[in-house]
Amino acid sequence: MTAAQLREIVVRLALVVGLLGVLLFVGRGLARDPELPLLLAGLILFLGLVVADPALVPLVALPLLLVTARISLAGVDLAVSDALLAVALLPSLLVLLGGTSRAMRQVMWLGALYQVATLFTLVRNPYQANLVEWFHAGVLVLGAVTVGWALGRRGHGGRSLRILALTTLALALITLGEAFAQYRAGDFAPVEMSWPYQVQKNAIGTVFALVGVVLYVRPTWLGWSRGWSLTAFWTLVAALLTTQSRQGVIALAVAVGVLVMRRTTTRRRSKGILLALLPALVGVSVMVQDQVRSGNEFNSFFQRLAWFEESIRIWGTDPWFGVGLRWWYTDRFAEAFQPPNGFMDTLTSGGIIGLVAFIALLAGTWLVARRLDPTFGVLAELVLLARIVQSQFDLFWVAVQVSLPFLILGLCLGAAAHQEADADETARLRSQLEQAQQSGFSGRPAPAAGAAG
Repeated sequence: MTAAQLREIVVRLALVVGLLGVLLFVGRGLARDPELPLLLAGLILFLGLVVADPALVPLVALPLLLVTARISLAGVDLAVSDALLAVALLPSLLVLLGGTSRAMRQVMWLGALYQVATLFTLVRNPYQANLVEWFHAGVLVLGAVTVGWALGRRGHGGRSLRILALTTLALALITLGEAFAQYRAGDFAPVEMSWPYQVQKNAIGTVFALVGVVLYVRPTWLGWSRGWSLTAFWTLVAALLTTQSRQGVIALAVAVGVLVMRRTTTRRRSKGILLALLPALVGVSVMVQDQVRSGNEFNSFFQRLAWFEESIRIWGTDPWFGVGLRWWYTDRFAEAFQPPNGFMDTLTSGGIIGLVAFIALLAGTWLVARRLDPTFGVLAELVLLARIVQSQFDLFWVAVQVSLPFLILGLCLGAAAHQEADADETARLRSQLEQAQQSGFSGRPAPAAGAAG
């Protein structure tokens, strides 16, 4: 037995003894104080996954990144998706520190630019919600991209897309089930998923729209057939329509329309999909016209107009630096509302400086996605486009509605870098093999003189 084999046996025995000790501690501790041993067991599992592959923790957490239920941690109220995103970010940083592509660095610089630009409003408006939201926004953008990058770079890109699609498909089936029960009772109001947790219609509608874009683009690395992808896509569309999320419908229609009309894609698309989506857009137009004609100043249309007018007034109190992130959590103004428009929200919060950086973030990341290999870039580009369009009619800085498109962007960047690295490695091995073969041929000894033929 060699020394290396002996060391391997000793290490394995030590691991077995250590695990048995941990199991004994957890088992005995559960009877007295269940919290500490369970916490220790969870920490060991977490560290084990990180050691095996830093991307396994984000992969396991991926379904929960769509959960919008609220929890309270250390006195801070946040969504489950935000908490799990922070957990998934820790091991993802290890992959990020291992090296990034040029496109990934560009996205990170754009996110950092926005964070620096909003530091001005952080200093000018010192209150807790402002500070918390500054870190929160950084995690939603930079953190989500980093988690996506780790998954894609470690070769889990297709698997991650499938997990997101299946999780969203499950939410869509639950929504359709609730819609059936609600319609059967004669109630045709917008459907809001209430089990296993309550989700507002525009929040779940945005998720359906974004993942619907993924399914319709159907990149080759998703690994699903055309029939299965279209079945899942139309299921999400049906669930989206039951929510009556007009913003989600418009975002999905714009993204699909751009995909169908553009030339630089990985496959040809039938323009017949536009005829299928046209009735949905007509329905949205009819609903808006009905609200306008109703004259009800408290419906969503007139309420948005009132909020836009009030947002301009609030922004005017500090045009350059804004009045602070999450200013509606304070009592500084008579009205407490989050502006239902991404640009208006950022303008009031971060002023002109923050808005310029916000536009640079959105436009810059879209351009980065557009310059990628279409195998990966088309999906990233259209998901970002859908989110930008949707946020013109609704809230922008809201949990999963921000993190999901940037997570998918990171997935595309990481998957592209993974494919490029594989291609480089294959080329390197092929070059080494060719060099070895050439050396073998040229270095073959010549036969001795007079040797038998």
